[in-house]
Amino acid sequence: MRLACWTIVSAVIASGRARQDIAQEARIHKDALRRILEGKRAATLDEAIRILSASGAKPHAALALQLLGKSGKATDWMDTDLGYFLEIFLQELPEALERSLGNQLHEVRPRWAKGAAHRVASLLAEHIDELERRDTLYAK
Repeated sequence: MRLACWTIVSAVIASGRARQDIAQEARIHKDALRRILEGKRAATLDEAIRILSASGAKPHAALALQLLGKSGKATDWMDTDLGYFLEIFLQELPEALERSLGNQLHEVRPRWAKGAAHRVASLLAEHIDELERRDTLYAK
């Protein structure tokens, strides 16, 4: 799989780092990085992960969003706590599903995905509200 995406360009620009330093940390030749950033060459998946990481972005979340057609969110969220949350969430989800569902894992239906996503978002919103209430209570 080869990737040529605005997400990589945005990460490199947002990093504020020299391209040469990013290339060195990503273990990619500086000319190859230049061609990728100019759109003259697509990055392999491994290269994209290394370039995003060297740029300080959360590579797995950014690439997952990019692959899902959410390139705007990939760019907007890559250097945020939300991007970091998504990175960890996506890494932990397979094991969490196996642990929680056990033998029922094969019972999961694709049609439940949208509702489950909305439920997770609601639970997070409730959790944030509760933390804010506690902070207000303890601040008095």
